[in-house]
Amino acid sequence: MSSAPRRLTPLTGEGLLADRTYAALKAAVLDGTLPPGTGLSVPELARQLDVSRSPVREAVQRLIHDGLATHVPHRGAEVSRVDIDDLRQLYVVREQLEGLAARLATENLGAEGLSLLREILAEHERALADDADNAAHIELDMRFHRAVRELADNPHLLATLEPIAGRSHFALHSLWRSDEAPRLALDEHRAVVDAMASGDPELAEVAARRHISRLRIRLSQATARAPERHRLGRDR
Repeated sequence: MSSAPRRLTPLTGEGLLADRTYAALKAAVLDGTLPPGTGLSVPELARQLDVSRSPVREAVQRLIHDGLATHVPHRGAEVSRVDIDDLRQLYVVREQLEGLAARLATENLGAEGLSLLREILAEHERALADDADNAAHIELDMRFHRAVRELADNPHLLATLEPIAGRSHFALHSLWRSDEAPRLALDEHRAVVDAMASGDPELAEVAARRHISRLRIRLSQATARAPERHRLGRDR
């Protein structure tokens, strides 16, 4: 029998209400407070967060854009479910697109862009040293890949890759939670940045594709160890 979902806490802090609402819901998805398959009722979420419905409605749409939620006909939005077979196919596509993003980003890379990437790596290193929670690692992982995509400066690639990356990030971290995961990801991100810094677009593409390929292998290993969780979120 599934357990009752954990409740959200009312929003606090400063900044734009829409951004704070989105950040709270995104964190709740990534840390499992809102598990796969959970319905994202705007009135109920607004009540729990103690905000109006408008910022919640906007936040849910942003989650859908990120691939962390999906719109289900006749039911509304819900936290994305993980279908393993679909995810494996998704990673095949993502490997090609992330490689292209790294290639294009290297062609466009300047001192400011390289500094941004290195700062994300440094922040992730600090998070590891501070033993940060899983949600923090996922956010930094997503921020790194998003920065590379944005440096590629191709709106068509960005529009195609953004939801794929969001969904695959969330799914992988839902299925594979190990102590070594953040360190492996950071080391591979550093290899991508080093390749980009060399100024060789082809080398950067190879490094990025190798990273995603290794993620796909880890996913296969994780699901092989837990075949009963073929569809995460179906039996919650």
